[in-house]
Amino acid sequence: MKKALITGITGQDGSYLAEFLLSKGYEVHGIIRRASTFNTARIDHIYIDPHQTGAKLFLNYGDLSDSEQISNIIYNIKPDEIYHLGAQSHVRVSFDIPEYTGNITALGTTRILEAIKRSTNSIKFYQASSSEMLGSSKPPQNENTPFQPRSPYACAKVYAYGMAKNYREGYKIFASNGILFNHESPRRGETFVTRKITRAVAAVLAKKQDYLYLGNLDAKRDWGYAPEYVEAMWKILEQDQPDDFVLGTGESHSVKEFVQEAFSYVGLDWQKYVKIDPRYFRPTEVENLVADIAKAKKCLNWQPKVKFGELVKIMVDADMRAIGLKANGEGDKILKEKFPNKWWRVD
Repeated sequence: MKKALITGITGQDGSYLAEFLLSKGYEVHGIIRRASTFNTARIDHIYIDPHQTGAKLFLNYGDLSDSEQISNIIYNIKPDEIYHLGAQSHVRVSFDIPEYTGNITALGTTRILEAIKRSTNSIKFYQASSSEMLGSSKPPQNENTPFQPRSPYACAKVYAYGMAKNYREGYKIFASNGILFNHESPRRGETFVTRKITRAVAAVLAKKQDYLYLGNLDAKRDWGYAPEYVEAMWKILEQDQPDDFVLGTGESHSVKEFVQEAFSYVGLDWQKYVKIDPRYFRPTEVENLVADIAKAKKCLNWQPKVKFGELVKIMVDADMRAIGLKANGEGDKILKEKFPNKWWRVD
């Protein structure tokens, strides 16, 4: 039985990845931060008390700022694979807390790589890199596109990417980067723009919210469905040699298009409910990201199934159910048709 260690296991990607690896027969360990309130809602449905027979998911307290504890966890678990997804990952917030973002998102990666370097075990390492690193570069962007970061978060991710590559070349560590373009789901954090939009649609329908406040509506992103991307993470570590891969859909849509799609899905005119708040604009903006996934198609045999409009319906359906409304159901139909044998719980 393979062992996997996931940082950021309580996040969107971490929860889906844990489900996927458990479906593959892995023993899965996650690192979580100690808090006075529970922050494990995304993985509660797969968690079994470790005292019970059959438990394969285990949680360990730790923090990416604590190198000693990170080393202890890796030493004690002796994982075959480490998926490093943990980070301060909110781009807009990174402008407000740049030092903390650098400490966690950049140096956190170095702490893990150092622990792997000192380990006597052969450990495969996956670094969750980001399309934000590509910043103002001309689309479409692939593995050879120069990085032009436009936020503290993106700068931190460029550092982490470079460290993973440096440890791969300098110490022969199996370290691979997945440069993932935007990927969303009903488990996306509530302050990220896509989830903020779909939750607002449901809240407006339920008459619990009057307006949705947003920033730049013209920014364009390549949006995909998160469960498909975590399967690609696993495929990256299944390769014979470590490498770097761009993952996305190859399509670009603006925030305004996402808003229009979400509101029109439930028969609402978005212009009646959306207001612009300057505080949500970034000091430096990324205008357009579009993935060129030719390498992933060829080497990983990976290509996403869920398209932009379908993603929006899946998310709106989930948020309508979450607030107590009856979902339209088109998103559910899409999932049943495209993923008859899905391994994740539909929220």
